[in-house]
Amino acid sequence: MTPLSELVELLAWASGYDVSLFVGDFDNYVDEALDPKSRLFAFEPECVVLLPSERRCVYQGGFGDPADVQRAAVRNAAEELVRICSTIHEQCGAEVILGNFIPPETFDPGPLRTRSLASDWSFRRAVNLELGLLAPSFVHVCDLELLAARRGLVASRDARRWFESKQPCSPALLPDVAREIVELVGAMRRAPKKVLVLDLDNTLWGGVIGDDGLNGIELGDTSPRGEAFKAFQTYVARLQRRGVLLAVCSKNDEAIAREPFEKHPEMVLRMDDIVSFKASWGPKSDAIRAMAEELNLGLDSFVFVDDNPAEVEIVRQFVPEVHCIVLGPDPSTFVQRLADSRHFDVTAVTSDDAARTRQYRAEASRRASATEATDMDAYLRSLEMEARIREFREIDVPRIAQLINKSNQFNLTTRRRTEAEVAALVGSSRHPAFTIRLSDKFGDHGLIAIVIGEIRETTLHVDTWLMSCRVLKRQVEEETVNEMMRLAARFAAERVVGRFIPTAKNAMVKGLYPDMGFRLTGERDGELEFESDPRAFVPKPTRISVVERSYEQS
Repeated sequence: MTPLSELVELLAWASGYDVSLFVGDFDNYVDEALDPKSRLFAFEPECVVLLPSERRCVYQGGFGDPADVQRAAVRNAAEELVRICSTIHEQCGAEVILGNFIPPETFDPGPLRTRSLASDWSFRRAVNLELGLLAPSFVHVCDLELLAARRGLVASRDARRWFESKQPCSPALLPDVAREIVELVGAMRRAPKKVLVLDLDNTLWGGVIGDDGLNGIELGDTSPRGEAFKAFQTYVARLQRRGVLLAVCSKNDEAIAREPFEKHPEMVLRMDDIVSFKASWGPKSDAIRAMAEELNLGLDSFVFVDDNPAEVEIVRQFVPEVHCIVLGPDPSTFVQRLADSRHFDVTAVTSDDAARTRQYRAEASRRASATEATDMDAYLRSLEMEARIREFREIDVPRIAQLINKSNQFNLTTRRRTEAEVAALVGSSRHPAFTIRLSDKFGDHGLIAIVIGEIRETTLHVDTWLMSCRVLKRQVEEETVNEMMRLAARFAAERVVGRFIPTAKNAMVKGLYPDMGFRLTGERDGELEFESDPRAFVPKPTRISVVERSYEQS
């Protein structure tokens, strides 16, 4: 073991991960990656951490070389590391955490340092950028450059320890590196938070809107504090464009609380950016519970921010599933406090993420329409729903992986997959898989349902079936089963077998297979197995018009 591996093991244990570590020989990663019989592959790792020495990241030419030659050397250095990562992944299927390079802390070679890729400073930083751009989905960059910049380059180095023990950095930086490795491992297995719940007074603006009035609150470029509040709103708006849902929870009269969103010229956030607005004098914990029910999301997907520690403590005690952040009295620190919480870290941003707020606001219109309807069938018909059913495509892989790893309630087996594992299913003859996109007269829901099957002899096994809870009871369930049976017929399957594997959150779908006409064939340790004969299946009528279908019955 090494100091770094011991720290990783300790921090992983503290984060609730049961890990077993294999530590390779120093600077022997190329041989271990290229040898299929190496000790690394005998260990059968799920994740491989590769921290190449920065002494390998040096331009071998001279300062007088043409710029295109230097750029080619940068790309070659990055491609070599990506090839090694790809070899590891192809050999054992492991995800790879790849450390990039800490830039040098010296002034050498003076002003030329920033003007030529031949300098260690510019070469390493250029290689780091190229690594991030080239890395496939199964490679997760451990950003040592950022960690060292935060700590300070001089403080991140310890030449004596390098020569004595080949540690990659100073003891001061070592815990940061270990913590980042554990964070990356966790990010592979959990979804980011979905909803940011915002207080208003002294959070989005300075002062109390009910007392100070629209002209009296601090917001905008006329004062340092007002500029800080505006900067915080700007950061929050960037989160929203990445797919984070924004909600408001304030102790206020609602009409007064809405006024800045509707009338203040310096407000960055507007009412159209908010999917749930709760302003009342009741406990904020009750309001957040109501939001979760309204949005049909689990409380553990919420993050609540407030400048008032007392309000935060009430939410912590009465809604412990919600993660809370005390912003404090200084608005200049708000962005850093929220950003460094890392609750909204993402590995990719899809078109569905960018449209999420619009989708949830459209859902509010649907609910309003539903309350006016007296006949459910008439209501569903009035939605004018259209579905597009497609086999897995490369372009959808990030969104598919995102749904697989964050869907908990409508998820029959809750099996998780990385982007690389999803990509491997594209075009697979053994694992037929499809997605469903749904739209209606109010807007586009985006990609909302996923099925992954596995053909074994004459049986189609449903490995994964999940769906966004936003479209519950819209007959997507029935249309999904119709498609399963079409798929079974396409592969001449005589049985379709599905399983329900219970978790703490998916009890709502325990009876789904029986509701869809499957019969129970087995039960063990809470797991249920169901079966249906596709040859005797009669398609279920729905009010969904399938306007595109990848799988056609042959």
